[in-house]
This record gives sequence, structure tokens and C-alpha cells, in this order.
Amino acid sequence: MLAILRMRLAAASVLFCLTALAAGTFIAAPAAHAAAPHKQQQQSQQQAAPAPANEATELAEAPGSAGSMLAQGGALPASVGAPVMVLNRQITAFRASFMGTQPADRARRAQLVINEMLARVGAGAVTVRKELQGRVLMVDGEMVFFLTADDVNLDERETLEQAASHAKHQLEQVINETRESRDGSRLLHGALATLVATAVFVGLVLLVLRGRNLAGAKLAGLMRTKDVRLEIAGTQLLQRDKLLAFLRLALRLASWVLLALLSYQWLSYVLSQFPYTRPWGEQLSGYLLNVAERIAVGILHALPDLFVALVIFAIARTAINIMSPVFDRIERGEVSMGWLDRDTVRASRRIISIAVWVFALVMAYPYLPGSGSEAFKGMSVLLGLMISLGASSIVGQGASGMILMFSRTIRVGEFVRIADHEGTVMELGMFTTRIRTGLGEELSMPNSLVLGTVTKNYSRAVKGLGFIVDTTVTIGYDTPWRQVEAMLEEAARRTPGVLASPAPQVFQTALSDFYPEYRLVCQAVPSEPRPRAVVLSNLHANIQDVFNEYGVQIMSPHYLADPEQAKFVPKSAWFTAPAKPD
Repeated sequence: MLAILRMRLAAASVLFCLTALAAGTFIAAPAAHAAAPHKQQQQSQQQAAPAPANEATELAEAPGSAGSMLAQGGALPASVGAPVMVLNRQITAFRASFMGTQPADRARRAQLVINEMLARVGAGAVTVRKELQGRVLMVDGEMVFFLTADDVNLDERETLEQAASHAKHQLEQVINETRESRDGSRLLHGALATLVATAVFVGLVLLVLRGRNLAGAKLAGLMRTKDVRLEIAGTQLLQRDKLLAFLRLALRLASWVLLALLSYQWLSYVLSQFPYTRPWGEQLSGYLLNVAERIAVGILHALPDLFVALVIFAIARTAINIMSPVFDRIERGEVSMGWLDRDTVRASRRIISIAVWVFALVMAYPYLPGSGSEAFKGMSVLLGLMISLGASSIVGQGASGMILMFSRTIRVGEFVRIADHEGTVMELGMFTTRIRTGLGEELSMPNSLVLGTVTKNYSRAVKGLGFIVDTTVTIGYDTPWRQVEAMLEEAARRTPGVLASPAPQVFQTALSDFYPEYRLVCQAVPSEPRPRAVVLSNLHANIQDVFNEYGVQIMSPHYLADPEQAKFVPKSAWFTAPAKPD
């Protein structure tokens, strides 16, 4: 209620100001025109002689003025001129000197003549007489001013006939508005039209505000009764309160835009009701129409180029769709095309798709709306600078990823050791490689690190699916090496997941100062990444059991001297509390 009262008070204040302005115009206009003849006669007599030296000096010395530009050399530029303004309306503009008179002096004299003519206007018939030097604008047979060919606006490709016709129309408009300003009934009619327009404007404003409130309440009711959800992969992305707040904000913005348009149209209409402010109202209306016209013309002009750009993008999309079935068959392993197989098809598809879209964007760029504007050029320079500054690391990572994919150093599903990390390769991406360790950890490594590090592949040398499991033990020289190899092979046979074919192998990798080093190598078949850690743990447990069964001491990790008795765990102590037999 308080907001409504404030709005009504503001509307009443605006209405009062406009009414006072109209009344002031109505009262002041007759008096001003009654006193004009005496002053204008004196001024016209003074203007018959050359302009005073001090006025000419001021015009010539004013920076950026018409006199200053003429002092530097002749006619003014086409976009600059000395306007002839009467009742806030520009009749014409002088851009060149004529018979030794500068444009500013010509404009001042023309204004004085027009004001004198308006004070004693008769029929108000405006005519244009053709002369050899240009066109003469006349009112009731009396000369008002003279237009030459140098006065036309060449920037707008205006001709002398068009300039004269426009000046004639403006003179007729000024004469009609002068008569209107002297007519009390016409001013009263403008004031009444202003009152009616203001009442309609206030009513529309209240209607918009009321509609916004009703629409907001309706939206809130719909949100309470309907279950609106947007979920991706089980995650709710759209919440009811957030959606309601967004819709209310959009509704408020739309109402503000509508209120701004209503206010603009109301102000333009009100200003157009009075002769003195009518040029301002016409400028407001013309500006809005020009903006709408420019937008519409721009859209119409952009449609053919936009159609060409869409055709280019459609061709690119069609080319990618044609190649997709081939890539799908290669990815399923149905066919192979030389260097393109299941390991490289995903990366190749990505590279080819990016190349096709980049080529299409380059081809369609000149046809995109606004591609030749300074804003578009600045955005292109900014993007190029950002890419050049930040692409070194990205390009290096991408190149490393391409090398890993196409050199087939590692593949998805293989068990590898990279630096100090072991695990199954889960994803070989463009920039990173993800592996999952036997403990369930997922590691993401930059491709440059993978490429610059020695990589052990435990899956590449096996027969079929699987990976290599290996471990090292050190046994004293007093234990026969054949017995040690047999015990290690027995421990491998007892371990679930270790394949009997190919058979486990034992290698003596070193003859150290105190003991030989034995390395057991066997193959296992995984069903998921974790079993390798489980298989290796079970293998270590079985090695300890077998060596304890045969009373053989494992010399790791250090060996200084032979003990009095061999260090091993007898079978009777294998399940000492809290351990329980399986």
C-alpha cells in the first residue's frame, strides 16, 4: 500500500511539473513574440553590416568551433556544421562560407531572420527557389536563408535538393508550432492529453506490478503442488527453492524492462504534446525506432550468412556421423585398420572430431554475425593470448598422451608399475592416466610423468589375460638351492589365482656375501584390479608356511652370523592365539 501511495505521489508531481511547463509556455509565448519585432528589427539592421571584430575573433578562437575550423581552411567537415536552431528544432546546418560570411555567422543571421518572420508570420507559405549558386528558402515571398552545394552532408550522401526539401519541411513545422504555441486551446488540449496519458501510464504501472505479484504467487503455488526434479547420475541438480528464486528474479527483471519501456513511451508522448518540447519527444521516439530498425535490419542482413554458417556446421556434423560407425566397429574389435585399432580408436576419434569442428569453425567464422566487429576481433585476440600463454603445459600433456596411446606403451586393463606405484590401468586419457592399486586406491598421473618414467608392464609378457606376480627371498648357502626352488614352486601351487600353466619359475638373481637371492615369477588371472595384492599376500603367506614346514630359515632382511638353532616357526605354533585355523 505504501508503494502504491509513493507511486501516485510521484505521478502527481510529474503531472504538476508538466502542467506548469505547459502554462508557462502558453503565457510566455505571446509576450515573447509581441516584443520580438522591435528587437529583431534592430538586430537585423546590425546584421546587415559585417559581424563585429570581437565576435568574429571569439568564433575563430573557440577550440573545436566552426570559426576555428574555417580559420584553418575553408569548409567544415560534412559531419560538423553550424546548426540553425529555432524552438529546439534544427532547421538546417551550414558547412561552408558564402560570399565571405562564415557558417556560424550565416546560422546566427538565419535564426534572427526566422524569429522576425515568426513574429509577423502571415500565410506561412514556404517555397524553394532555384538559383545558380544554390537554393533560396523563402517564406511568403521573403528570403530566409541560402543553401549552397557545400552545405550538404556528404557523409549521409545528401543532395542539395534533399537538403532544401528537409529545410522546407522543418520551416513549415516551426511555423505550425509557433501558431500552436499562441493558441490557448491547443495548449489546453496538450495539457489534457498529458493528464490522460499520465493516468493511463499510472494504471499500466499498477497493472504490471499487480500482474507480477499474481504471477509470483501462482508460480509459488505450482512449485508447492508439483514435484520438479532434474537428476543426473542420481544427483539432484534442480532444487525447488532455487528454481522458485530464479523464476521470481526472471519475472522481476521482465517487469522492470516492461516498466522502463512504458516510462520511455510515456515521456516521449508527453514531450510531444507541447511545441517547445516536441523535438525532444520526437528524438526519443525516433531513437527507439532507429534502434529497433537497426536490430531488425541487422538480423535480416545476417540471415544469409548465418544460413551459410549453419550449412558448414551441418556438413561437419554429417561427416562425423558418417565416420562414427567405422570407429564403433573398430572399438568393438570387429575390424582393424593398420595403425587404427581398439587401443587407439578412441583417441583417433577425438582428434579427428576436433579437427573437423575446428576446420568448420574456421570456414564459418567470416559468416558469423559480428565477426568483423571490433568486439569480436578483441575477443579473438584475447582468446589467442590466453591459449598461447597457457597452452605450453596443456600441449605437452596432450602430446604425451598421444605418444602413450599410439606407441601402445600401456593399455587399459594392464597391470603396470609407474615410478613407485603399481596398479591396473583404468583410463588412458588425453592429459592424465588413471590407475587403481591393489589396495583400492585410484591414482591420477600426468601423462608427461608417465612418459618420462620407466614403466614396468606386468601384463604384456603373459599368455592371454593376466599379470605377472613375482617376489624375492634370500636363503643361506647351507640350504640346497634345489630344495629352495622346489619349496618356492610348492608355495606358488598352493596360492589361489596362480596359474599352473605356464608353470612358475625360480631364478637365482644374485649370489650375495651371505646368501643367494631367489626370485619367484608366476602368472595370475585377475577378475578385478584388487586380486593382485591379494594373490601376492597369499603367495607370501604360503612361502612362509612351506619354509616353516621344512625347517628352512629365511635370511631376510639382515644376516650377521649363524644362530645356534635355525630360526623358523614350527607347525605346532602356526595358529597361536589369537590366530585361528582356517
